[in-house]
Amino acid sequence: MSVMTRGVPPADQVDKGMAKARTRDSMQEVGKLTRLVDGRPRIIADPPLIVPITDLLPKQMDQETFAEQIQDLLAKYQRTLETDRRYLLEEYEYADMARKVVGVGSVGTRCWIVLMLGRFVGASKYANMGQRVVAGQRLMQASSDIFLGWQRAEAGMDGKQRDFYVRQLRDWKHSIAIEDLVPRGMRIYAQTCGWTLARAHARSGDRIAIAAYLGSSDVFDKAITQFASAYADQNERDHKELVDAVASGRLTAEPDL
Repeated sequence: MSVMTRGVPPADQVDKGMAKARTRDSMQEVGKLTRLVDGRPRIIADPPLIVPITDLLPKQMDQETFAEQIQDLLAKYQRTLETDRRYLLEEYEYADMARKVVGVGSVGTRCWIVLMLGRFVGASKYANMGQRVVAGQRLMQASSDIFLGWQRAEAGMDGKQRDFYVRQLRDWKHSIAIEDLVPRGMRIYAQTCGWTLARAHARSGDRIAIAAYLGSSDVFDKAITQFASAYADQNERDHKELVDAVASGRLTAEPDL
């Protein structure tokens, strides 16, 4: 028996809808619109709906020259993005381009699709180490301090050049009182912390290298589970030793007021 509030679909329908939505992404389009040519993906011609750029270039322009022009445009576009989005785009390189006919309401407009391929790049380099820290925080945090920035002191009090990052001293920080949580609340809190940490690493890490490292098996999942269980047991042993040390008088404990 399922209960549905008026105007609100049941949970199973919402889950199915979300699962379907997750499949409608760029990878689905890659599978539909590209094929391998000489070992590299290329956009499939389907005129008049999709026409590859190679079929549209003037005869006097070679593909390498055009590719350089597109890369220059992409670089200019990249500079308009936020730091974390710019970092993500830097991990891709231009591969192909095509003209595409779009929906009824947009027919007649110039619409182009660009195929970008992931690539490995070296570590980002910043002239200012404060900027490096700020960029890292903006990558990992969903919402950063509104005054987060960086500055360089050419000659500080010690006479040396120093890089700094600048932030508010207090910015609405809040912590959950873990000792007051019931088991269900603890599970929800742990899951939230796990998803938050995973999101931060997904935004800042090299997803290609991570995926290659993890593979398709559950070996890593099991290893993390075993580590977490062993770590929890070690925490309990450490806490017991602390309590015993306080009880015996070897350590003095004071309440946190």
